[in-house]
Amino acid sequence: MKLLVDSGSTKADWIAIDDNGKVLFTTQTLGLNPEVLDKEEIINRLEDKFDISHNKDKATHLFFYGAGCGTDRMKNFLTEVFSDYFSQAKVVVHEDTYAAVYATTPKDEQAIVCILGTGSNCSYFDGTILHQKVQSLGYIAMDDCSGNRFGRHLLRGYYFNKMPKEMALEFEEEYNLDADFVKNNLYKEPNPNAYLARFAKFLIKHKDTDFCKKYIYAEMEDFVENYIKQFDNHNSVAVHFVGSISFYLKDELTEVLSKHNIKIGNVLRRPIDGLIAYHILNK
Repeated sequence: MKLLVDSGSTKADWIAIDDNGKVLFTTQTLGLNPEVLDKEEIINRLEDKFDISHNKDKATHLFFYGAGCGTDRMKNFLTEVFSDYFSQAKVVVHEDTYAAVYATTPKDEQAIVCILGTGSNCSYFDGTILHQKVQSLGYIAMDDCSGNRFGRHLLRGYYFNKMPKEMALEFEEEYNLDADFVKNNLYKEPNPNAYLARFAKFLIKHKDTDFCKKYIYAEMEDFVENYIKQFDNHNSVAVHFVGSISFYLKDELTEVLSKHNIKIGNVLRRPIDGLIAYHILNK
């Protein structure tokens, strides 16, 4: 049994397949970002799902693609955690961009591949190897055009009294905006980036308002300038996207990329289904 995992900071999609690619079960855990979680919390999130805990000794392979796995230190940390838990499995840990690449990019084709979800990322795939020019410093310093960035904008707009009154009232109805509650989630609870990203749903719902448009287009412009344009061939290859932000804001993203003569390619909400086909072809 092979376990394929696509993990962001908010959630992780799991699919178990046999050697012929038949799906044995699917499930979902909370996100497993090693940058913000310790070993104990990761194990707790695995134990919380019966399908995973019940079948952990049946897994022969675990292919994990995750946010926060861009450094050797984090890859090694997760490999050790998973190897202990899935004691019979060969464990392979990749950063989440590889899942996006394998799901969106035809074999041997060159492309720029971006992730716009809870966090953000951008890489160039030469058909064989993934190349990055900027190492992410995480949600506080980077993550342009991500869910957590939009959440930050909404909270600031609300607390600085910049949000339109009717929208602010709706915002209050939808979320607990008590200052102590917000600060506890930002500074004491695990996954503050995922907490911020929860507010992005509200921004997408109101994406046609002037208040939200200014954040959407400003963040997209920053993403193009800081991420996509770091690659000299950004005007000559397709640019693919994976993640809920890119999926639900595809029209706006297409408009911004067109201004920069950048060709938008495939846009997927999540790459997990494409990973099945990839791993069947690459047994």
